[in-house]
Amino acid sequence: MYRLLIVDDEEIITNGLYEVFNRFMPERLDVYKAYSAKEALEWMSRTRIDIVMTDIAMPGMSGLELSEEILKYWPRCRVIFLTGHSEFEYAYRAIQLANVRYLLKTEGYAKVAETVKEVLDELVRGNLENQLLEQSREQLQAYQLMAQGDYMRHLLHDSDTACERTGIMVDEFRKLGITLDSTKETVMVLGRLSYPEGKTYLEKNEMMNAAQMLAETYLTEKTRSISIVDKQGDLVWFIQPFLCAEDTFDVHLLTYLEGMLELIQEACIASLRLTIGFTFSGTSCVWREVTQQYERLRQLQQLRVGDSAAIIVRDHPESSSGVSAKEGFISAAKAEMLAAHLEAGRSEAFMRELEDISGAALQCCGKFQYMIEAYYTIALMLYASIGRLGLHGRIDEHGKLMRLEEHASMKEGFCYLKGTAEAVFQFKQSDERDRTSLITDRICQYIEDHLSEDLSLVRLAEIHYFNPSYLSRFFKQESGTNLSDFIDRCRVKKAKELLRDPNMKVRDVAVEVGYEAAHSFTRFFKKVTGMTPQEYRDTLTVA
Repeated sequence: MYRLLIVDDEEIITNGLYEVFNRFMPERLDVYKAYSAKEALEWMSRTRIDIVMTDIAMPGMSGLELSEEILKYWPRCRVIFLTGHSEFEYAYRAIQLANVRYLLKTEGYAKVAETVKEVLDELVRGNLENQLLEQSREQLQAYQLMAQGDYMRHLLHDSDTACERTGIMVDEFRKLGITLDSTKETVMVLGRLSYPEGKTYLEKNEMMNAAQMLAETYLTEKTRSISIVDKQGDLVWFIQPFLCAEDTFDVHLLTYLEGMLELIQEACIASLRLTIGFTFSGTSCVWREVTQQYERLRQLQQLRVGDSAAIIVRDHPESSSGVSAKEGFISAAKAEMLAAHLEAGRSEAFMRELEDISGAALQCCGKFQYMIEAYYTIALMLYASIGRLGLHGRIDEHGKLMRLEEHASMKEGFCYLKGTAEAVFQFKQSDERDRTSLITDRICQYIEDHLSEDLSLVRLAEIHYFNPSYLSRFFKQESGTNLSDFIDRCRVKKAKELLRDPNMKVRDVAVEVGYEAAHSFTRFFKKVTGMTPQEYRDTLTVA
């Protein structure tokens, strides 16, 4: 929604224009008014203004001076000079300013409304064009690197879903400028940096960037790679041999890679005084298995590398003890995704994942520890959510979540998790509806109690801690009516009540319902009811 501010020291003109434009495009235009340049600047300091319609000749600060100040607040704001001055010097000075229009008051409301609509259309087109403007080469490169990093982190998080369709992945690699081949296998390397004590965040970040660039000088001699920083702050590389060397170099790749990692370690210590430990794939993997391979490397890093050891560990899946990445079914990424679904109230996605995990766990015949791990991973999420939401007294037997032995079977235990999850989502949805209703009721009550005060969208947003545009959409969505229409209904209702008092003057009624000028109130009342305030009062006398 765009915002129009009308500025004129003549109240009758300001109020008249305000009434016209307040109902001109209620879905696109939010209208405000000011009776001086000083008051206009106060509005500019409170909220974004997109269009200012102002008189040129005003006491104190002229419209031309005001327009110069406006651009200091909001450079994209458009100015429409509406004035009775037709002298050339005013017009000449006005057209020298950027983003301005010049209209005479004698041109009438229709011409003014047409101009406002044209400016609105220009703003919409301008916003679209600004989004499509070509960025500088450095900005494009920076954006591409960020996009590549986000995309590769997405692969780490859920490669099975991300790689469902090979054709789409090929296209995504091309669009993002990723030089790796999505149809060929990749080798993964995980590097953990051990920083010297006392380093600040920025210093650590600089050291990490330096380590990435240093590693690139070694890896780009025979391979193509892309590196990212994962959520834990560790470095992850995806590596493939050059296309021209695939046949002769593929077998030698892992040996070559291990040698390069040694050189990178030594260079980091010598030039950066930075210790880095590596774990890397013992074999290349298809892109669909990236998440599983990443989880294996993290496990190896935690078990063998430690916090600061400069060690290089190659993954050997066939000889590793414990659960392999391919056997496990609740990876850290999946657990994080489940927790996010629960926190955000995405019940369908959570229940779908829970069903998959339950089915996989119950099929692990002879591997009871897998079932226990799966059960308690989900149970702990639900227990924590119950605590955060204050539902301890509202969900029956929630204590059984952490007592697996109280369930007759594993199947019954997972069914209990499902039922508890459903109850948590029901309470969350109910609480959200209650909060929404409470907020809407509070806004409505405030409007009814303060009809004689400022009820602009900006003011209501300030009081209720909303963004103005969001408040407008929120109220329409929850109440089914525009905020301005609700305010008008409240004003008419209150006015009718006050008009029943024969001793109360119409101008006093106008002030009580938010109209400073009686004639503006009369026009409003007649437009809504079909009668003037006095005619309405006369009908009460007759009755």
